[in-house]
Amino acid sequence: MAVETVFLAPVLLLFLMFLVGAGRVVEAQGEVNGAARDAARAASVQRTFTAARSAAEQAAGSSLRGQCAPLVSLSHDDWKAGGSVRAAVTCELKLGFLGFGAVKQVKGTSVVPLEQFRRIR
Repeated sequence: MAVETVFLAPVLLLFLMFLVGAGRVVEAQGEVNGAARDAARAASVQRTFTAARSAAEQAAGSSLRGQCAPLVSLSHDDWKAGGSVRAAVTCELKLGFLGFGAVKQVKGTSVVPLEQFRRIR
């Protein structure tokens, strides 16, 4: 019985580390999706695209609260009244707490419509 335990203990520990890492990746994906939603919403209420970009970066940064340095990109292809704004937030998740120096890139996107009867510059 002791020999089986010695052989299975490392396998069980590896499995537990995998579960913790997978859980952290899923949690980070949800956080980045939320940051993308916040960034798109903050951008959609601005009148100029420059102000929208600045508001989106601020919203994503405050939503992630220093967990990573978010890279925010906005598409302005449909930046007109009745159009939409698309925000993409990319973040690097460091999984060093698992005992190896892995880094996973997590990306979230969100699209928010612009008001139809609004003045956009």
